Amino acid sequence: MASQEPWQMENGNLKGSSKEIKHGRTAHNMSSSSLRKKSDLSLVNKVPCGLVRQLLANLQEVILGTKLSVLFPAIPLAIVAQYYGFAGPWIFGLSLLGLTPLAERLGFLTEQIAYYTGPTVGGLLNATCGNATELIIAIFALSKNKILVVKYSLLGSVLSNLLLVLGTSLFCGGIYNLREEQKYDRKQSDINSLLLLLGLLCHMLPLMFRYAANPSGAALIADSTLSLSRAGSIVMLVAYLAYLVFQLWTHRKLFEAPEDGDDDTVSSDEEPVIGFWSSVVWLILMTAIIALLSEFVVGTIEVASESWGISVSFISIILLPIVGNAAEHAGAVIFAFKNKLDISLGVALGSATQIAMFVVPLCVLVAWIMGIRMDLDFSLLETSSLALAIIVTAFTLQDGSSHYMKGLVLLLCYVVIGACFFVSKTTPDQGNGITPGIKLPTEGVVSA
Repeated sequence: MASQEPWQMENGNLKGSSKEIKHGRTAHNMSSSSLRKKSDLSLVNKVPCGLVRQLLANLQEVILGTKLSVLFPAIPLAIVAQYYGFAGPWIFGLSLLGLTPLAERLGFLTEQIAYYTGPTVGGLLNATCGNATELIIAIFALSKNKILVVKYSLLGSVLSNLLLVLGTSLFCGGIYNLREEQKYDRKQSDINSLLLLLGLLCHMLPLMFRYAANPSGAALIADSTLSLSRAGSIVMLVAYLAYLVFQLWTHRKLFEAPEDGDDDTVSSDEEPVIGFWSSVVWLILMTAIIALLSEFVVGTIEVASESWGISVSFISIILLPIVGNAAEHAGAVIFAFKNKLDISLGVALGSATQIAMFVVPLCVLVAWIMGIRMDLDFSLLETSSLALAIIVTAFTLQDGSSHYMKGLVLLLCYVVIGACFFVSKTTPDQGNGITPGIKLPTEGVVSA
């Protein structure tokens, strides 16, 4: 175990390292732990210098302690490609690959910090950093006024979690456990479904308001839609804060991942492997690297779209979420194979809820602070896809049991939606922040 500072000890034991931590792990923690591997520190322990030994141990745990470590070389390659002016598609592809292990390592580091701070603070860290990759990409896209890229990428994250991740988990788990009935606790899925429906309402109202209003006053409609979206974003954030209180304090047991004594994945992570301050430093470093690669992704997405002949909407809605959350998605599927659907549902629905109820409204308010006109009107096609995905998922999870046919239907829904955006040729409007679909008339509009 990593060396501990005195303030991290309580009665000779690590704070929160006993039953509180063991039974306070969330589905996200357990899902990401499925991709970790135990480090062999026998060679590192032979290093005579204590400081060098600790540094090497941290490097081995953070960099080599994941099955995705083979993708870490993509990070320096992306930086070199950007520095030497390589073609945009190369920079875009390498940056996407580099983001994959970084997203998994963020989950690892927040869990390490949770061992010292307790499950409540760890849960808050997970609630804010769980989808840090999507949030950072969205903020960089906002800074470059690429509002459609922001909307597409966040919409894609919700769709991929609800249809792709959940569908793959139910399908693979159903096939692998063909002779067993797979059951799960409906309480958690009911709460997430309610929050997603609330988020859908906040998306649909600006859209319906635009279509119901008089088209002759397009400028006034755009302003009213923007104001309604900002009010809806505040409501969504209030609901998400209430959800955190519900999840971390009043009804914590509903969201704790079930553990079995014979599960090697769980038992191998019952104590921290690096110190508190080492975890904090690594977390800051990983976040900075994610920010750098996110800037590369946002800056080269149009060039990659033109080079590959794929629409920006398809790249943002399908490719970005799949690659960015590959580690978390793989963990959810692994636990579905083990017939632990509560963990798989916690990952898929938890991530979708976090994106829909926290990241999306936060981006609207951040854009407001930056003076950018981003609203919750994701246009008719995008909002309809979101609505159908939420409704189909809610119907799928209503009886508390699962089989492979449910997963297959969710996957086919995702394939149809992906095909729709593949043929779509929408180009991000970099010139202004006007909602897609509202065309300001060139004549007859009296300036305010």
